[in-house]
Amino acid sequence: MKLVEHIAEFQAEIRDLRRQIHSHPELCYEEHRTSDLVAAKLSEWGIPVVRGLGKTGVIGIVKNGQSPRAVGLRADLDALPMTELNTFAHASKIAGRMHACGHDGHTAMLLAAARHLAHHRHFDGTVYLIFQPAEEGGAGARAMIQDGLFEKFPMEAIFGMHNWPGLKLGQIAMCAGPMMASSNEFRITLRGRGTHAALPHNGIDPVPVACQMVQAFQTIITRNKRPIEAAVISVTMIHAGEATNVIPDVAEIRGTVRTFTIATLDLIESRMREIATHTASAFGASAEIEFKRNYPPTINHAAETDFCREVAREVVGADNVFEFEPTMGSEDFSYFLLERPGCYVAIGNGEGHHRDAGHGLGPCILHGPSYDFNDGLIPYGASYWVRLAERWLSARTPA
Repeated sequence: MKLVEHIAEFQAEIRDLRRQIHSHPELCYEEHRTSDLVAAKLSEWGIPVVRGLGKTGVIGIVKNGQSPRAVGLRADLDALPMTELNTFAHASKIAGRMHACGHDGHTAMLLAAARHLAHHRHFDGTVYLIFQPAEEGGAGARAMIQDGLFEKFPMEAIFGMHNWPGLKLGQIAMCAGPMMASSNEFRITLRGRGTHAALPHNGIDPVPVACQMVQAFQTIITRNKRPIEAAVISVTMIHAGEATNVIPDVAEIRGTVRTFTIATLDLIESRMREIATHTASAFGASAEIEFKRNYPPTINHAAETDFCREVAREVVGADNVFEFEPTMGSEDFSYFLLERPGCYVAIGNGEGHHRDAGHGLGPCILHGPSYDFNDGLIPYGASYWVRLAERWLSARTPA
């Protein structure tokens, strides 16, 4: 294990910054206080800053030597609209908002790497430090791209990292190919004809139509999709009616679809539209289908994944580097990987034993109200970023 020794010298300061961010969580595209803090620290360390991409995004630019080569390192800034159950000193001070996914820690790890890179420029080229807003549903990565991220800051590759509860502190995992799924939402409005529950023959009941439809959707997974292609259709909401003795006019079905490939997603959307339309028609009802594609699948590039694996082995040792089992969760880093080669890795956050007294009684899981980022992770993540940037820019040719 070869952590960067210099980072340990200011680890406590970065920890305090992380906890400051945690106690003042901001939702997507509202990260003004967090962006101000990040920009101020980068400037304090002599790093030029560009602001405004994706509204509240921050770019730090660390250059050395004459090489035109460049690499991008990304952290996310935003919190979640949920109530924190922790009561320790750095718990959220804003009701209904919480850093429950560790973006405060991601920002802290990249800040730690930035400080070291600014003072020890052992590379030839440019490191772009990308502090991205609105990962939690706001597609901040796409917004930064639309604002000219890759035109204004040309880079050969881009890399991301997420803390992962369940992986031990000091462990890193990755995989080539699909790592996270696409995230998509649907809403189907079924229109029948309401009537008294005692006189069902006078109406068209949308409720049994909805029941038939939900069952039929599962045949897309079991009978239309190739068995070796992973996908999930989850119906999570069915709303209908207001009184027990009234058959309603309308029923609504809502849920999500997740896939690892766009081709499978195309198939599922097409079949859901066909099933919804024809099932409703068979009962004399009608169906309106809305299908919203949110984030595409996060697909790591093979060469860059191999490169990250070697960097991780250098930092934490080969015994602590694992193959990541793909998850049906989603991540808007996927947009970056559609534009540039790169790799997204998971780094261990432990099982929750790191939490200060006053933590909630629930488990330390992502998007959980008792979650807290493991500050012991800061030197691991920061060292990984430093070694990745140095190794990438010292190579004779890109990976």
